Amino acid sequence: MIAPDKFKGSLTAAQAAAAIDRGLRAGWPDLTTDLVPMADGGEGTVAAFLEAGWQRVTRTVSGPLGAPVEASFAFDGTTAVVEMAAASGLELVDPQQRDPRRASSAGAGELVRAALDAGARRVVLGAGGSASNDGGAGFLSALGVRFCDEAGRPLEPGGAALLRLATVDASGLEPRLRATVLEIAADVDNPLTGPRGASAIFGPQKGAGPADVALLDAALARFADVAVAALGVERRNVPGAGAAGGLAFGALAFAGAALRPGVEIVAEIRGLARRLRGARVCLTGEGAIDVQTSGGKTVAGVARAAHDAGVPVVAFGGRVMAEAERELGDGVVCVPIADGPRTLDESLRDAETLLARAAARVGRMLTALG
Repeated sequence: MIAPDKFKGSLTAAQAAAAIDRGLRAGWPDLTTDLVPMADGGEGTVAAFLEAGWQRVTRTVSGPLGAPVEASFAFDGTTAVVEMAAASGLELVDPQQRDPRRASSAGAGELVRAALDAGARRVVLGAGGSASNDGGAGFLSALGVRFCDEAGRPLEPGGAALLRLATVDASGLEPRLRATVLEIAADVDNPLTGPRGASAIFGPQKGAGPADVALLDAALARFADVAVAALGVERRNVPGAGAAGGLAFGALAFAGAALRPGVEIVAEIRGLARRLRGARVCLTGEGAIDVQTSGGKTVAGVARAAHDAGVPVVAFGGRVMAEAERELGDGVVCVPIADGPRTLDESLRDAETLLARAAARVGRMLTALG
């Protein structure tokens, strides 16, 4: 079983799987392989499903600051896999213009609506890479929810405007969502607000200074207070509610979404557990195996599935931290693919060759072990 994630900046998941397969066969010619390119809900998730043969659906939606962008999702006729980053992502905004006070998640909501228009009955929304910090208010607005100030005027887009939020009217929420399974794929456990909340932890990555963080945290707290008054339910402290600038909170509270680790959802859709049965070894990998790996990244998710199936794991990484390997536990061997001192640019340039060579070494070792 060959089930890697992308190696960010160098290889897609499918390219990584092909490189491992090629190298493994060079060292272990007589074998059968099953290639299952993986993802964890972040950037590259849609690509993994497109590479597996799903249909690409492209629509024009609102970008983080309102300008139109072209965004695609993967669709198999029933399930749509959507990336928030494709419509509301940080990489869509010039670094000099990044402003989480004004950035909106509306484009992600428009993309989900487009998936419903295409006939989706299950929508998986990858929550990584967002530019916004609006608690999902923009996302919900695109799906029919109204956010108003004390005078009954609709709020302008962005997280800062939520400080003036007085009422939320969800009566216009897209009715098709009631018959749709909406899952938010996230690999963080941060709550909506507080010192580990969306604003404090992720706001600075999006351009927020200390004053902005305080303002945005207060704005999200205001949103949560109004949501409790409107719905009678409290969701701000749900682990993961702070994912994607708090979009997970809004989707949980108003759209009936479920919040699950992205790699778990991808593994389920790809049938990973079933395909692991009878495998002699599982080979996975991603760009870095580090302190974030055990928090929900692909390598950890694949390793858990392989452990449940009684299959040992070899995990390749452009960089491997000893602590991360220990956290992955028994039955997992991590293999750095670097073959000597290299600059980052050289490593990215030669990633395919390095990965194939590392896989060939593993193949020769497995052959020697019989």
